[in-house]
Amino acid sequence: MTKKKIKKPLTIDQKITRRNFISFGVFGAAAVGCVFGWKWLYNSPIEAKGITGGAHKPLRRALNKTEIAFRRFFYSENHLVKTYPKSMAAKIVRYNSDIGIEDKKPFNIATWKLQVKKQNGDVLNVTLQDLKALPKTEIVFDFKCVEGWDQISYWGGVKFTDFIEHYNLHDQTQLQYVGMETPDKTYYVGIDMPSAIHPQTILAYEVNAKPLSLDHGAPLRLIIPVKYGIKNLKRIGIISFSNTRPPDYWAELGYDYYSGL
Repeated sequence: MTKKKIKKPLTIDQKITRRNFISFGVFGAAAVGCVFGWKWLYNSPIEAKGITGGAHKPLRRALNKTEIAFRRFFYSENHLVKTYPKSMAAKIVRYNSDIGIEDKKPFNIATWKLQVKKQNGDVLNVTLQDLKALPKTEIVFDFKCVEGWDQISYWGGVKFTDFIEHYNLHDQTQLQYVGMETPDKTYYVGIDMPSAIHPQTILAYEVNAKPLSLDHGAPLRLIIPVKYGIKNLKRIGIISFSNTRPPDYWAELGYDYYSGL
């Protein structure tokens, strides 16, 4: 009859050593997985140039699926971004880009008109005075940039849904997208309709209760708090409606088309 060996309990030092070994093993396996995953993504084919372009195909598929999931399960027009008192708004409002507003000759605000193109081909021409005659809406919110910075800023203008109501564009909101372009057509965005008609989306003609400056997109820009800054088009010249994704400047360079918060 053989005696059964009784295992001695591990000492504290042995337990720590074993935990460290397991932890480093898991970390090492994860690191190796990340390296191989990154190499696989880096070497994967680039998507064909179109409405979107410049991203690796697996990444674009992931972005598109994320958009579908977000729009289906999380987005709600009842979800409002946090707002702040006017006293918290930045006195000097940051701006990043002048794409679409870099003028080779002085821009004449007095001759500017907003073109609204319906799907049937009809075109409305709206002046700044027309817009200022509509009810004014103000919002103070945390403007967020894809580069990582954010700033509380104060904007005033016409709520997009009030604009739709006044110009009897309800039928256009049954379509899936809104497209917006600068007058020179060098900067353009595509917005999903639910985000466009979100109650906090405005066509802004003021910042800090003063008319927009040229570098902030005078005379009219989009302020859409549920999107990153790249969707907040400056100097709107054309608004259109469609059931297919309109062209989008940054999406063509590989960025997320949806760009929602």
